[in-house]
Amino acid sequence: MNPRLLLLPLLLLLLLPLLLLQLLLSLVGQAILPAAAFEAAFRKRRLKTGGSQNWLPHKTALVILTICTALLCAAQDPSALLQDSTVKAALEAVQRNEPKIIEEQIRICEIAAPPFKETERGQELKRLFTNLGLKNVRIDKVGNVIGVRPGKSPRPNLVFSAHLDTVFPESTNVKVTRDGNVLKGPGIGDDCRGLAVMLATIQALNEAKVQTPGTITFVADVGEEGLGDLRGVKNLFYESMKGEIDKFISVDGTGLGIAHIGVGSMRYRVTFKGPGGHSFGAFGMANPIHAMGRAIAKIGDFDVPTNPKTTFNIGRVGGGTSVNAIPFECWMEVDMRSSDNASLKALDAKFNAAVRAAVDEENHRWNSAAKVTASPELVGLRPPGQTPADAPIVQTALAVSRALGLREALREGSTDSNVPMNMNIPAITISGGGAGTGAHSLNETFDTTNSWKGTQRALLLAIALAR
Repeated sequence: MNPRLLLLPLLLLLLLPLLLLQLLLSLVGQAILPAAAFEAAFRKRRLKTGGSQNWLPHKTALVILTICTALLCAAQDPSALLQDSTVKAALEAVQRNEPKIIEEQIRICEIAAPPFKETERGQELKRLFTNLGLKNVRIDKVGNVIGVRPGKSPRPNLVFSAHLDTVFPESTNVKVTRDGNVLKGPGIGDDCRGLAVMLATIQALNEAKVQTPGTITFVADVGEEGLGDLRGVKNLFYESMKGEIDKFISVDGTGLGIAHIGVGSMRYRVTFKGPGGHSFGAFGMANPIHAMGRAIAKIGDFDVPTNPKTTFNIGRVGGGTSVNAIPFECWMEVDMRSSDNASLKALDAKFNAAVRAAVDEENHRWNSAAKVTASPELVGLRPPGQTPADAPIVQTALAVSRALGLREALREGSTDSNVPMNMNIPAITISGGGAGTGAHSLNETFDTTNSWKGTQRALLLAIALAR
């Protein structure tokens, strides 16, 4: 038994008089508050009383509550959980079931889920959630598939998620091929692996009859990729499960990483317009594509911080009608990223200034009555965020890996966890095991060698956090 468990009853016994004093105060009108609200009320009362210590017993009770909570949480360490027979059985089930889970991963991956068109794959996940015995299985208004595995108590409520969508357009051939342990197909790792790990976790919990103290809500969410702009997880936190989520895990991609820093991004579609005309007859007219080219050159010369890493990219351009026509319209799509909010805002300001300057220069160059204009449209906003490295959820994830003999590193990424991180809700994104290459390409691969280790890590982490 963990020695900290033995300390807890002794501590409670020693502090019982103070706890009784706190109860007595509550009976005369000073209600015991949740820790955060209690601390806020304490600070407010101190201001009103000129800094007096009239609430010292309440403050002491808060300290007691904090110490006891910390001891309880620390006692539930992953190495101790490994001694539980049901947890052992669940981990064994993961390894035993992995071949069938790989087949499920392939089957799900062959159900196309292009951006904004995840419905078919979502319906299949709803069917699988139902068959696995999850409760209150439903699809919310944006397409997230939600299913609940009740614990002994509704709270804490851990959300365990993986995303449904891919980056690939509707016409993409999603057939998966296999060469030994290596699978090849668009989206096979990102994030069909995450979906497979989620299903494997539910199945192992069921087979081993693991009962968690808290509840686990499983979510297959939409809109993680590209211009999906995290619409699924935003809706989850802002509407469909608002106020119901205590902790959040996303399983995304391959390997054994832990992302605790959420890289924010701003994405623009800038449309340049002008009257257009014949390339010879109307020569001397301001040209939207020339203006866009000036903007691209300016953006390409940006100096950005290396720490925190801050980046920019012009990923798509389009426009024009003919080689012998001055275009009346063109557009570009721009992606800017940083884990630091101030750096991202500074880059955004430079970007908008560059677009304005490019238009002014093009119009000044030709000095014609027909002017070029530019309209930047913000089409994506991923909030930056961070779960501190010493936060319990991060330390628990690292402890799980140590308990299973796995080596991994903390990293940053742009994932579904950005939203809860930005809201200061404990959140991390973990990888799903195995090894992958070529993410977001038609040549994406997933090596299944020892991939079950990633699933075991996800399973043990879920059990450790659902309390």
